[in-house]
Amino acid sequence: MTLLTILTWSLPAVIVLATVEGLVLTFVARRPYDWRSWAASLTDAVVRDYLVGAFVTISLAGPLIGLAWQHRLTTVPLNGFASFAVLFLGQEFCYYWFHRAAHRVRWFWATHAVHHSPNEFNLGIAYRFGWTGKLAGNALFFVPMIWLGFPPQLVFAALSFNLLYQFWLHAEWAPKLGWLEYVLNTPSHHRVHHAANAPYIDRNYGGVLIVFDRLFGTFAAERDDLPCRYGLVTPLVSHNPIRIAFHEWLALASDLRQARSAREAIGYLFGPPGWRPDRRQAIAATGDAPENVAPGIGLPLIG
Repeated sequence: MTLLTILTWSLPAVIVLATVEGLVLTFVARRPYDWRSWAASLTDAVVRDYLVGAFVTISLAGPLIGLAWQHRLTTVPLNGFASFAVLFLGQEFCYYWFHRAAHRVRWFWATHAVHHSPNEFNLGIAYRFGWTGKLAGNALFFVPMIWLGFPPQLVFAALSFNLLYQFWLHAEWAPKLGWLEYVLNTPSHHRVHHAANAPYIDRNYGGVLIVFDRLFGTFAAERDDLPCRYGLVTPLVSHNPIRIAFHEWLALASDLRQARSAREAIGYLFGPPGWRPDRRQAIAATGDAPENVAPGIGLPLIG
């Protein structure tokens, strides 16, 4: 089976696995399961991959990707373990900064908020990424890898496998994994990432690895005394896929209409989620949490 075949069939495979999880939790474990949320995530994924991906060819990052490849420093030969290791680590590094910006820059958060909109945590939310990643320019963060000499197709294939790895991280029932917790991103770390509790907000941005979070001070461990509350700081109580996809963009547009100067407009666009001109410091995502709450909260159509 080729890598392309794996990626082609990955979405149907993860949808089947998420559905099996939902059935087991509902009929075997007898636990509450939000099937309307499951349907919203399914709609999000199908529209993104089979409609938006097929018919929306505009990408904010597209011209820069072309320029970076045309003026690349070298061409990296991918003919051994070392080159693939560099590709993996470089893509992981870029993903960390993309993911961090997706929480701390409202322009990117407007798409990424879709992934954090469910008020539950299960495999069925793992592929809810939103429809506007291409238009937002998420791929900008991976341009340095292309400029260094890695072919764009391989950079984004590596990113796809990164996101595929993260599917299983959305298992609420998975326990902590011992010493692997020090190196890998695990379900426990990702539960923290999706939590809206103040001590957990804006933590654990890694994809496959957790080492960059530990290195750059954004790591937080799951605490037994603080159960995770999932979703946005102000919960989104809707299963309408259109509202889910565009609710933060509409909120951003509303704020921009109220901007009294170019400086305020820039703050709304590129400041942290919840930025307000009368409170320059960052506050929690959606802007409704108290000022003493840590900033931000929060997987993208990259293209």
